[in-house]
Amino acid sequence: MAAGAAVWSVAAEAQSYPARSITMVVPYAAGGVFDTIARIIGARMGELLGQSVIVENVTGAGGIIGVQRVIHAKPDGYTVLLGTVGTHAYNQSIYRKHRYDAVSDFTPVTLFSDQPMVLEGRKDLPANNLTEFIALLKQNGTKMQYGSAGVGSTTHLACALLNARIGVEVTHVPYRGGGPVANDLIGGRIDYMCGNMGSSVVRVAAKQSKPLALLSRDRTPLMPELATAHEQGINDYDVVTWTAFFLPKGAPKDIVVKLNEATNAAMDTPAIRARFNDIGVVGVAPERRGPEYLAKYVVEEIARWERPIKDAGLQAD
Repeated sequence: MAAGAAVWSVAAEAQSYPARSITMVVPYAAGGVFDTIARIIGARMGELLGQSVIVENVTGAGGIIGVQRVIHAKPDGYTVLLGTVGTHAYNQSIYRKHRYDAVSDFTPVTLFSDQPMVLEGRKDLPANNLTEFIALLKQNGTKMQYGSAGVGSTTHLACALLNARIGVEVTHVPYRGGGPVANDLIGGRIDYMCGNMGSSVVRVAAKQSKPLALLSRDRTPLMPELATAHEQGINDYDVVTWTAFFLPKGAPKDIVVKLNEATNAAMDTPAIRARFNDIGVVGVAPERRGPEYLAKYVVEEIARWERPIKDAGLQAD
């Protein structure tokens, strides 16, 4: 009887979901691109679901603290993680001691956006393309600094891997989030960073930083004139930041379906697509938005990044 009551309770809760506000945990600082993505899509999802979606920034340790906040939450659909290639691919290889399992500790909901990354120099950096940048690093790398949103973040890994491919060692300055590192790039206190397209396109348009290379394999219509690192001589270098929603392990299928449908409807809203394009974010194709696809994709991404991270000596305890 007790077991039957528990099953009925879960089913009833899923049917009435959501009956109160939903917390969307962003494991990065306010003001960065992931925070902006969360607030844009969260507002529309709240309208579609009939309940507020509250963004909660839980920062630190390359996203690990925010991730653990969700892992330990009740799997009732009221705590959602905005996960990224950093939280669900990089971190599985960077840290020798795993803080969580990106595959088994979550219920996948949907992959919903991609964004290329951009190598940005301070606006007065004496290099105007990747070839000149490489020459500058090889001559002055020991005196230069690059910044990131934190150890193990997408902005850290993209530049660390690029430095390794070039064959230079440059001082890494980690910050607590994308906003602070961008501020120091604009102020000229660091020499370069690898920014997510969502925030890079704004800085470049305002001439606050200097774009040197697109870090995805293919060009983007959001910066059509910017040549890729691959085109400029670094073969097979492809870094794309993706974002997806995850629930804690054991979330009911009905709740997963409702969140997936709300995310899809939000991404299909013309005003949301336009706002994402304005910040350099592109929605993924509808056939890539299912929970089954995301589950498979995470496994593939972990495998794709394991060897480059280890070969570049980017592991930490």
